[in-house]
Amino acid sequence: MPDPSPPADPAPSILLEGVALSYAGKRVLDGLSLTVRPGEIYALLGGNGAGKSTTLSALLGFATIDAGRILVAGCDPRDDPDAVRRRIAYLPENVALYEHLTGLENADYLLALAGEPRSRPQIEAALTAAGLQQDAWDRRTAGYSKGMRQKVAIAIAWLRAVPVLLLDEPTSGLDPSATAEFNRLLHAVRARGDAVLMVTHDLLSAAEVADQIGFLEDGRIVDEVAAAGPDRFDVRALHARFAAPAAVAA
Repeated sequence: MPDPSPPADPAPSILLEGVALSYAGKRVLDGLSLTVRPGEIYALLGGNGAGKSTTLSALLGFATIDAGRILVAGCDPRDDPDAVRRRIAYLPENVALYEHLTGLENADYLLALAGEPRSRPQIEAALTAAGLQQDAWDRRTAGYSKGMRQKVAIAIAWLRAVPVLLLDEPTSGLDPSATAEFNRLLHAVRARGDAVLMVTHDLLSAAEVADQIGFLEDGRIVDEVAAAGPDRFDVRALHARFAAPAAVAA
């Protein structure tokens, strides 16, 4: 009896192929291609002006590409941006919450607004999983730290159970302890099978949590490194690569 065929790789949750995008005649994305599969964390590193924020805008359907192809969980943001956004949880660098509401009230309201209401016990369980202390649940978020706001946002993303999580500089402004805690949350999100794309300047955090790191320069990926072995990445080599002058893609 012949051996069964090996299982096919899952379809990408995020796919960009040859994406080009210009603003006011200036090319911002220039043949950008990357793939993020279910249960994978991809860290996109790049300096200011490399095209990180534009990449997120294109994935969310807020910027129309000139050429190439984008798919998010099988949907094209040009054809149906609303369908794409229903499949994405997006955490901006500074999470915006209603400051006159408590953490729990924010989660309750924003989930209802997304058409995915949850019960109080479900929200409490998600806040616990996200690491938000119980004494903060019923406090107004006006007094929350950045890390606490992120935990509320992660709890909401968890309850929405969307296949794609986009993160914009998620560890900016966090102390090392809060960064480590946030990275633990990302491991839990990945374990559920969600795909995570994070754009960041934080090389050490990326090396701690990512399965793949892509270096973005002048709107295209010029190098990709996959985690391997017990040490995952050679951080010294990554730092040398990230600090190097812009390379010419092969």
